[in-house]
Amino acid sequence: MAYSDRKKNRRDQVRGRKPSKEKQIEVELPREAINVAVAELKKGNSIIYPTDTIYGLGCDATNFDAIEKLYDIKGRDKSMPLIVLVDSFQMLESIIEDVPDMAWEVLKVNKKPLTIIYDRPKNVAENVIAEDGTLAVRVTNDPLCRSIIKKLRKPIVSTSANLNKHKTPVHFADIGEELLKRVDHVMDIPLVHKNIKPSSIMKISSNGIIKIIRE
Repeated sequence: MAYSDRKKNRRDQVRGRKPSKEKQIEVELPREAINVAVAELKKGNSIIYPTDTIYGLGCDATNFDAIEKLYDIKGRDKSMPLIVLVDSFQMLESIIEDVPDMAWEVLKVNKKPLTIIYDRPKNVAENVIAEDGTLAVRVTNDPLCRSIIKKLRKPIVSTSANLNKHKTPVHFADIGEELLKRVDHVMDIPLVHKNIKPSSIMKISSNGIIKIIRE
């Protein structure tokens, strides 16, 4: 079997499946709230929303000006990279030039929120890409996040909903008043997941080398 065929087989074992082997959590999605959030994102605005980990501050990951504004809202140094959420493996492929074989192997067995840093991103705003030319992407399994991304038809930024160097918000009440005033739209909706903490992060280079950034 040719190398390209083997690679396609590995990819196809993952593509078309749900992003996690974990049983999907059945929730009634707040459709109107999702529609409003997507409308704000389309305007280039920022939102606070519940993610598959903690409360996030986000915007359209393809909108340069929206990302600039998000950095200013958070007070974050623009040299510090951001995480991007996608709703599917197909969307992952649309923003990464060549997803490494090793990444497909990890995605195939992964069960918990995992952000992977990839080489050679594409089709996203320049200022969401790290200085070394990489992009941190998580395929979210959260039904609300996936609904927002699917309706927007674009990846979204996900950074913790706190001002730079302030406490990470594991509950909505943890989000500071100053940030709530700065952001354009707030989704005051409970987190679905019980084990609330930031995702694990690993870097998988194009040559297959893996580096654990955060466990």
